This record gives sequence, structure tokens and C-alpha cells, in this order.
Amino acid sequence: MKPEILFEDRHILVCIKPAGVPTQSRQISTPDMVSILKNHLHSRQAKSGEPYLALIHRLDQPVEGLLVFAKTPAAAKSLSRQLQASGFGKHYLAVLSAVPGQTEADLEDYLVKDGRTNTSRVCTSDTPGAKPARLHYHVLRTRDSLALAEILLDTGRHHQIRVQMAHIGCPIAGDAKYTQASPGQARSISGPLRLYAVKLSFCHPATGEPLSFCHTPQLPF
Repeated sequence: MKPEILFEDRHILVCIKPAGVPTQSRQISTPDMVSILKNHLHSRQAKSGEPYLALIHRLDQPVEGLLVFAKTPAAAKSLSRQLQASGFGKHYLAVLSAVPGQTEADLEDYLVKDGRTNTSRVCTSDTPGAKPARLHYHVLRTRDSLALAEILLDTGRHHQIRVQMAHIGCPIAGDAKYTQASPGQARSISGPLRLYAVKLSFCHPATGEPLSFCHTPQLPF
């Protein structure tokens, strides 16, 4: 598989992850973005050995969109620091299977992950393992009972967008895992998950230059 690379220099690599391809997989037989990109780098380097490539953030396997990787330990340290300090701008588009009651809002919850089922859920702040989750959504347009929303992540929790939008009764279209857990009257939408990572902003780890990358998906809306 040939990766779709938007930007690459000695320090970083920015690419588009196709829907259905895991960011990183523990299964050797499953192609993931880390192995695909390492093969890409290895095919061009003169020296032998595995190229350095650090995973900075992830996208869920069904999600299409932008990822940045570090090509040096120094770049990895800088990007990780920016990510932890909310220095990353991570924008998504999502087709919601119900129209939110508010056109625009901040969602603040606590989430806890269940490793046995690979799911997360909204919980109380005193639940063991609970972590704060914050996002901002803005409905761009609606059609019938569907809504297209822009979502800006402030934190990066496991399945965060999917869980928080389902919690207000507006699960992502195509999300069979969380639609049934939604308290609202959202109807189940068949097909792939309609969630896309469309904009990624950060400062270059070596030069400090502000960088911004955009991806325009084909929206079924």
C-alpha cells in the first residue's frame, strides 16, 4: 500500500490514514500506518536497519484523516509536549444520526475505558480510571434527521468523539458500537463510520513555524 503523504522533511511526516486501516496494530498480519510508513522510509534510505518513526497520536481504525509522525527522537519529544499541552489543533467533521438540541456547545465529561470490550463510557469524576474529556461542536447544516458537525478536540481520549456525541443522543452515523448506547432517538445508519479528521495544526518541532494541514473527504451528506 502506497501512503498518501502531504508533507515530509527530516523531522516529521504528515499523511492521510484511510478508513479501515489501523494506526498501529498488535497483529503482525494486519497492515497498519506505522508499518506502511516504515516500509516507505526504508525503501529510500541508504543505510540498513529499521527507520525511526514515532507515533504521536492515533485515529480509530474506522476514521479517515490526518496523522503526524516524528522522524527523530527530538521531534517526537517536541510534538508530544505540544499534544499534552493542548498545543495541537485537531478538527473533525462528523455526520450525526440525530440533530443536537444546541447548534453549538462545549461538552465536558469524564470517560473511563473498558479494555475487555475496547469501549469507553461517560462516568462520574470519582470512577476509578476516569479521565476528563472536552470538545466543542458546531452544527454546519442539517438534512432530514441528520446533522453535519465540525468538532474541535481539546483532549484525546479513547473513542472520545463517538462516546460524547452518543451521550447527548447524537451518535456518529455508521457507529454501531455506540448508537445502541445512545439515550436519544437516533436512528441506526448503516455503512462506514462518518467521522473524518480534517485539519491538524501544530508548530514545527525544529523551526517553531506554525503548520496547518487540511483534508477534504468525500462526504455522504
